Amino acid sequence: MAQLFNYGRGLPRPFFLTRGGASLPQPDFSHETALARTGHRWIAGVDEAGRGPLAGPVTAAAVRLRGEALPQGLQDSKRLRAAAREAVFAQIMAHAAVGIGHASPAEIDAINIEQATWLAMARAIAALPRVPDYLLIDGNRLPRDLPCPGQAVVKGDGRVMSIAAASIIAKVTRDRIMAQLDHEYPGYGWASNAGYPTKRHINAIADLGVTPEHRRSFAPIRKILCPDVT
Repeated sequence: MAQLFNYGRGLPRPFFLTRGGASLPQPDFSHETALARTGHRWIAGVDEAGRGPLAGPVTAAAVRLRGEALPQGLQDSKRLRAAAREAVFAQIMAHAAVGIGHASPAEIDAINIEQATWLAMARAIAALPRVPDYLLIDGNRLPRDLPCPGQAVVKGDGRVMSIAAASIIAKVTRDRIMAQLDHEYPGYGWASNAGYPTKRHINAIADLGVTPEHRRSFAPIRKILCPDVT
């Protein structure tokens, strides 16, 4: 049932905008509409935030949008400023069905970041008010043991509205978590760098040490904890 998303199989291509001569795909609702015509009525998009940071959880969201209440300004979270993400986040939370899931740094270290990402996605899907009829998941691979059919959509957060909505929910939710952790562990700059390996963050690890929120399996942290291990 699961398959890689293919625009050549009857689903329309997204509308493109141009910036500086480069084409930028804009997420639309045509994918969900096409699937609805085949009998899938409850379709959710899934995306994650936080695969690359050295600290904090990986967070996933699953979002089912309603065609009559699509959020204004919806775009891939990476293309929006923080204030715009917050505004769209509020619209999504008010008018869509949303599930959110996390995998902790300890879980990331235990099972690796890919498996932990899939675990967070599974938790987000399970947190929806019902089992979806179909899932559209950002990426080129599907998590195992999905509760329904699904498709992996390469760069889906820039093409599919439901996935773009999930990317915003995941990003804003995780940024808020990291801002809270910044108060618990001051000095690492997590409110601004979200745990990514910025110069300030790396220097703080050297000066202040490794916290329980750091991912010990990630190379920069592992080298600090085990400098003699190659």
